[in-house]
Amino acid sequence: MEYEIIGFIALGLISGIAAGFFGIGGGTIIVPAMFAFGLPIHHAIGISIIQMVFSSIFGSILNYKKNLLDLRDGIFIGLGGLIGASFSGLIHNLLSEVALGGLFLVLTFFSFYRFAFKIKPTISQTPPIQNRIQKNAILIGAGVFTGFFAISLGIGGGLLIAPILGYYLGYDSKKVVPLSLFFVIFSSVSGVASLYGSGIINHDIMRIGIYIGLSSIVGVSIGIYLIHKASAKIHRIALLWIYAFALIVTSVELLYKTHIL
Repeated sequence: MEYEIIGFIALGLISGIAAGFFGIGGGTIIVPAMFAFGLPIHHAIGISIIQMVFSSIFGSILNYKKNLLDLRDGIFIGLGGLIGASFSGLIHNLLSEVALGGLFLVLTFFSFYRFAFKIKPTISQTPPIQNRIQKNAILIGAGVFTGFFAISLGIGGGLLIAPILGYYLGYDSKKVVPLSLFFVIFSSVSGVASLYGSGIINHDIMRIGIYIGLSSIVGVSIGIYLIHKASAKIHRIALLWIYAFALIVTSVELLYKTHIL
């Protein structure tokens, strides 16, 4: 058991470093790794969501201190995430392990494709939504949509939030990234509660998630430090390898699950 705890802490450190260094959700590493270690993907995703609680709170505190976080917008998108992620337990009960793994694979590939080919979200220079009530509705809607899909797959939400807020509200990545992280506080707590209430995760899974979550906070600090030491080329190549790891491991595990291998 002691060796397992050391392994969980190491995984948390690695995922935290990746989050701080690359700005990606820890789920990109945690879900494939736990899946490869023999855990059902429902549990792997649950562990990833638990880890998000810790890393998102820590990251949002840093963003707030640096005046990067707009709390007024954050509350509304967070409220949407709270609602959307509350369906996580239902989604996990309805979808098979192969179906969840397939969806995770699709979204991970989409992330890889966008990064590899440098595809950026469309930014509206003259946002059609300027009325405060309509703007809040867009923020809540984006939170509900992202919480429903992304959190249920353990991948955070920036991938889905960025295009919505960029197109409808004209937000660039500098504003979207802190909002996405703040959104994860609400959606991850809601997702954990939903999965626990539905019997998808139990005390043992919660404990693993806490080990990984606490160590990921240390990892995030290391990652933020390292990003100032690495060149843009090294940063890009390393992130492509991270995505390749997630895609290959998840694909192989799914092939085993479907008895193709």
